[in-house]
Amino acid sequence: MNIFTKVSNGWQIAMNSFKVLQANKQLIVFPILSGFSLLLVTASFFMAALSKSGWDVNAIGDYNKVTQYSLLFLFYFVNYFVVVFFNIALMHCTRMYFKGNNVNLRDGLNYSISRIWAILSWALFAATVGTLLRIAQENMGKIGKIIIGLIGIVWNVATFFVVPVIAYEKGSALQAFKRSSQLMKENWGVKIGASFSFYLLQLLGILVALVFAAIMFVAIHPVAGIITAALGIAIVLAVISAAQSIFVSAVYHNVTGNPVEQYYQTKIDDLFVQQ
Repeated sequence: MNIFTKVSNGWQIAMNSFKVLQANKQLIVFPILSGFSLLLVTASFFMAALSKSGWDVNAIGDYNKVTQYSLLFLFYFVNYFVVVFFNIALMHCTRMYFKGNNVNLRDGLNYSISRIWAILSWALFAATVGTLLRIAQENMGKIGKIIIGLIGIVWNVATFFVVPVIAYEKGSALQAFKRSSQLMKENWGVKIGASFSFYLLQLLGILVALVFAAIMFVAIHPVAGIITAALGIAIVLAVISAAQSIFVSAVYHNVTGNPVEQYYQTKIDDLFVQQ
């Protein structure tokens, strides 16, 4: 199959994800909550670091390596937990919709709470890997940094199915990683069409938001332009994030033998090359 067919099929699958989101607009709440929570986490870490440095911004980084990496690990841990928690809630609501049930945000959150220990386990595992990679990257030469970068790419590919695996399959964090890797190995693909579609739409959405913000900046007031840009970009990122989570959920169901009506199995298969 040539690359143009992959892009075409990927585009159609991505569009189906947006159709599902359009039919369940309330799902946008989850990436918004996730983004807001991450902002609070980042602000909390910054304020704690600023307080510890005597409210001197220039002294924030004056910690020994152990403290720096400990804080980095904690930051990764909280971020992974927040992202996976709300993604599982969104994916569960998506699964309810695929099964023809009414979508209820509370049910999604309750389901995430029921998987809290699995989420914590994964956050601990992923934060450990992330911290180790960061330590290696900062203490190796240029060649080492390139190698670590490649490992990071492999990690992102191998963990593609981690969230739905954590949501619907039992096992430890390591087992979730192995299961996700197995699914990608058995159904290997680069998601080239869908990835291109999501990135393109995200770029276009941000550009539209910035153009509109620039008009507000000139025609009304600079503050209005800045607020418009911030809100516009936030909305675009939330919509794309929700659509991507729906996409992952749909692909997971299809490759695990539970095809979704809205997503043609043949088009899903076309994104992958059987080993």
